[in-house]
Amino acid sequence: MADVLSNIRVSSDCRILTVGGQYEGRMGQFYMVRGWELYPLLSRPLSIYDLNEAGISFLYRVVGQGTQRLADLRRGDRVELNGPIGNGFPDVDGRVALVGGGLGAAPLYFAARQLPGSTAYLGFSGEAIADVPFRSRCAEVIVKIGGSIVDEIEPSRFDAVFACGPRKMLQAMAHKAQRSGAALYVSVESRMACGVGACLVCSCPTTEGSRRVCADGPVFSGEEVRWDEWDRV
Repeated sequence: MADVLSNIRVSSDCRILTVGGQYEGRMGQFYMVRGWELYPLLSRPLSIYDLNEAGISFLYRVVGQGTQRLADLRRGDRVELNGPIGNGFPDVDGRVALVGGGLGAAPLYFAARQLPGSTAYLGFSGEAIADVPFRSRCAEVIVKIGGSIVDEIEPSRFDAVFACGPRKMLQAMAHKAQRSGAALYVSVESRMACGVGACLVCSCPTTEGSRRVCADGPVFSGEEVRWDEWDRV
């Protein structure tokens, strides 16, 4: 168990939860977070938003009972963290674009810390979420409200693209990157139960068969995900 340092509201339905302590993790990995004892039954998977010697932070949206319980946490409350879990973004050289749709910005902020000089493309359907902090870590930040942020990026300008967001956005990004020849890595979202690969709830169709988002991902190569088959898993 660890102490909550802060739980800051950054938009009408999003918060940044910071927990004190010494933690590990690489860009793209996540933790299972729990701020209650018995109910809800399952912990919530949250990507690492930021990490330093003082603690770890998570950007999340309040969408149900579990995240509402997280939103109710105050400084000094206790939470349970299990992680880091999963495979994160790879180490790459050269020019990198970070493409986030909505809450998909969460793991990219931590990536920006480790990729100085990167360019961030952030798209939101309405209210912008925590886009301002990116300006201190990225060489350039492009923000789009409404429409698709994928329309704003030319992948051929970059050696690699890291993307996270809604599935349709990632699929569009994969098609665009494939035509340009740019390397694409996507952090995919899926409902999870155990978070450690035992229950197979979070299956993702790939060129190597069905893989677990929690244990085998959440980061995959954009080319290996079979986007058209996902809804049939």
